[in-house]
Amino acid sequence: MKALSINVPEVVTFGEAMALLSSADTRGLEYAQTVMKSFGGAESNVAIGLARLGHRAGWCGRLGRDPLGRHIVKAIRGEGVDVSRVEMAPDAPTGLMMRELVAQKSSVYYYRAGSAASRMTPGHLDKDYIRSARLLHVTGITCALSESCAETVYEAVAVAKAAGVKVSFDPNLRLKLWTMEAAREKLLPLAREADYFLPGLDELKLLYGTEDEQGIFRRLSELPGISIVKGGPGMNYVVQGSRIDEVPYELVEHVVDTVGAGDAFCAGFLSGILQGADAVEAVRLGNITGAMVVQAFGDWEALPTAEQLQAVLNRAVHIER
Repeated sequence: MKALSINVPEVVTFGEAMALLSSADTRGLEYAQTVMKSFGGAESNVAIGLARLGHRAGWCGRLGRDPLGRHIVKAIRGEGVDVSRVEMAPDAPTGLMMRELVAQKSSVYYYRAGSAASRMTPGHLDKDYIRSARLLHVTGITCALSESCAETVYEAVAVAKAAGVKVSFDPNLRLKLWTMEAAREKLLPLAREADYFLPGLDELKLLYGTEDEQGIFRRLSELPGISIVKGGPGMNYVVQGSRIDEVPYELVEHVVDTVGAGDAFCAGFLSGILQGADAVEAVRLGNITGAMVVQAFGDWEALPTAEQLQAVLNRAVHIER
């Protein structure tokens, strides 16, 4: 077992970070002559977002011991995220995704079957590392990768709960990865374990199998934790028992790319929670960080720093020269 660092993370998260090849060519990947190399992953995006906002964040995962894996771990480390628990697997590749934007619609293609991350097991967890944190953040994407990955998420949550570590759970429903029935079986129990449940309203309609929004909110009111519902008509909702607070969006004039907005929201929200804000105020911060990210291209590159977020909060005027 590895010794814990003096600067243990406030937030620990884990999952699959994948190499990303994307093209801004409006003809799509089939006809594009050049692509841009980067990486993405819901959990690593959140970890980078928290690090930029001044928090100690740790990301764990498995990458292939290959050029793409080395690129990813170096980049995440360079963003100030602790990657000391990342394993570079010699026997499996780093996952890959490709993204195109055609007719203002984004499409993602995954090449992750048999990836190093998909072979994660509970044995790869450093339980003391989780116990040392204030908060564990997990997503449903990891559960969808394989049965052993789902077992790993459940084990991590159990370790956190036993140690009094708060649990944040974003279902991040990806129906390209599994069936709706399989998703319900794995994700709904996690919603009951979460201190902070962060679904989208459309995701809830699928998970609960109903368009009845009042019925959905009744079910959320029965959960022991706080639910943050994203994607309402012009607002997000904070559900705490029978109380529902509405928090309007932070509107922007020009949306460039919505990919990564949900992860940016999570980072802003969790930053607020870590700073002692109540859930409603934390959602306001999440709205702002999400709004900042959609104004630039990329999964995580536009995540704001604490100074940039503060400038927006202060409505500071940008001076070009």
